[in-house]
Amino acid sequence: MNVNDPYRRIAGVYDRLIEPMQAGVRRVALDVVPPQPRWQVLDVGCGTGTGMAPYVEAGCTVIGVDVSDAMLERATARLGDRAEFHLTDGGALPFDGGRFDLITTSMVLHEVPADARADLVTEMARVAKPDGRLLFIDFRFGSLRGWKGPTFRALSVVIERLSGHYSGYRSFKTSGGVPAVVDEAGLNIDREKIVAGGNVAIYVVTPKT
Repeated sequence: MNVNDPYRRIAGVYDRLIEPMQAGVRRVALDVVPPQPRWQVLDVGCGTGTGMAPYVEAGCTVIGVDVSDAMLERATARLGDRAEFHLTDGGALPFDGGRFDLITTSMVLHEVPADARADLVTEMARVAKPDGRLLFIDFRFGSLRGWKGPTFRALSVVIERLSGHYSGYRSFKTSGGVPAVVDEAGLNIDREKIVAGGNVAIYVVTPKT
């Protein structure tokens, strides 16, 4: 057991407290890029594995990586040998280049240190196939929509403060969020789907042509 694992305290309650708020967004993401059988799929920051399950069920070969062994324990309990898991240090991904059809990451990029975000996105692009795609789900900081917008924005700030990630959230907002990181990494946003009253967006990312 890694007593220094910053996610060990919340791993046991994550699916009950956090995942229900993300489930709807994940369903929309599956419509944005529908999984295909036999795809090679990588989930970066896979957490407890909930985001991986639909790809497993669709017949994909699915691999998850995370910096938290406590989260990976939960993911392994959920999916068993139907998926493959790797503990990483948040740096280089332990895979050959050009392997994956789809690489996903959900509500992770804003938690990465500001000076490492573009490097992580570049590394994700490295292990994607030439015609592969990256799928990002993360905070969006544009105009809000309806009653959900301000409500979810306030709730997001509370959650980020309680989880100890508020400094990352704030720096992510100040630096321009996903579009700025993707541009710094030399990639292109092909599609943006706005959800959660404007607080979150789903981005489909490919290399610039």
